[in-house]
Amino acid sequence: MSGMRFETSQGMKLGQTLSPKLIQSAEILQLNAMELQERLEQEVEKNVALEIVMPGASDDDARPQDEHREDSPQGGGATEFERLRRLERQYGDQWNSDGDGRRPVRDNRERDPKMDAMANTPSRGRSLVEVLTEQWNFAEVHDPSIRVAGARLIEYIDDDGLLQTPLETIREQSAHQGGCDWSIDTLRAALTRLQHELEPRGIGATSVREALLLEARGFLDDDTDLDSAEIWGDVIELLERYYDDLLGNRIPKIREKTGWEAERLDRARAYLKRLDPNPGRELVPPEQSVIIPDVVVEYDPESGEYTARLADELVPRIRVSPDYEAMVKEIANDTKARNFVLESIRAARSIIEAIEQRNTTLMRVVRVVLARQREWFEQGPQHLKPMPMVDVADMLGIHVATVSRAVSEKWMQTPRGLVALRTFFSLGTENASGEEVSWNAVKALVQEVVDGEDKSRPLSDSAIADELKKRGVTIARRTVVKYREQLGILAGQFRRQH
Repeated sequence: MSGMRFETSQGMKLGQTLSPKLIQSAEILQLNAMELQERLEQEVEKNVALEIVMPGASDDDARPQDEHREDSPQGGGATEFERLRRLERQYGDQWNSDGDGRRPVRDNRERDPKMDAMANTPSRGRSLVEVLTEQWNFAEVHDPSIRVAGARLIEYIDDDGLLQTPLETIREQSAHQGGCDWSIDTLRAALTRLQHELEPRGIGATSVREALLLEARGFLDDDTDLDSAEIWGDVIELLERYYDDLLGNRIPKIREKTGWEAERLDRARAYLKRLDPNPGRELVPPEQSVIIPDVVVEYDPESGEYTARLADELVPRIRVSPDYEAMVKEIANDTKARNFVLESIRAARSIIEAIEQRNTTLMRVVRVVLARQREWFEQGPQHLKPMPMVDVADMLGIHVATVSRAVSEKWMQTPRGLVALRTFFSLGTENASGEEVSWNAVKALVQEVVDGEDKSRPLSDSAIADELKKRGVTIARRTVVKYREQLGILAGQFRRQH
């Protein structure tokens, strides 16, 4: 299918709008593989003329079971009258409705792949508030006021397990409710009880520091080993008296204040790492996002070239229902039914064309990436070349917005691992040799320099800039700071290992 150029202009005249077909094409182009799968399932669900072709099935095998029964050698097959009656029974609900898109009921013996997929989808996990409320309901709390106040406090605990809303605010927002007097003393007593009853330890703390202290005191109470108990005592002292110095990684200053030997402080810091500053995450871990590649790139040793293909295994194959195509002539005298069928077929063909256009555009963009960024595939991220989207758009004869939609939220499986397709598109600079280097490649160099530094004497931002200059890339110190922060690299003083 030839590439359809999708262009929009901010200078579009008043009243000029995009056609629904162009809007649909733009929407489909922007979807990644998982989103496209979900969109197609929705389209099949609402359009009776669109059907899924099961994997491994031929077009004949994918035809409805009713048609196979119709061709069975019983009395020479169904008559035209019987066929129309069957179709009317099967699709009458759609014709008689206002096109609400409901699907016909399936034969009980036929498995519905969409229902199977829904059945295999994990259910929504319980929220932290639900988990803690269940714990609180089983706690042996006999004072009705404390139980009511505790249940209310749980509603204010955030996803990290911390209660950072002031008790005064909670009192004001709860005064209209019954069950207790909602005094600050009652709320404090309920909070103390919550911190004692709820698991894991640290839940209900009003700050990260208090959460760590609650956990450390719990370990101290439970630990029967005298040596470990002594170390936990040191941990508690560090948290109570030297918390700011710990945050600032001012280890020599802590040794000076405490008079501890380095070995004693190191043991306490090692135990400190056992504590969790976000205890709520243990009960309700964050949902793991699954990344599915949209394109697979492989190296062909025979040709010495990198080849690409769509990773469309999850995307269902769809087609216009043969039954509906055949039905158009059979119901020529029923205007309402015929219009319904024709509109369903038109919508089905439109979505199929949009998918073909998406795939064509995506592969055209990927081929440019393979040609332009070969050094990245062969030598690594430090050799990524600048490649603005506008240049790719001009090369392909499409709008830059089309390129942006084609790479949006899409991933490429490569011999170097899974990488976001948008990674290959960035501006850049020239190195000392006059070669183009993308800003993403400069970031990779910053990471490489930090990884190779002496951790006992980490490099400052100025020193990192100097090291990059030795490698032929000149950038300002403030640019190093920006890239370091984007990479999640701490400042030098926090990277120092004492």
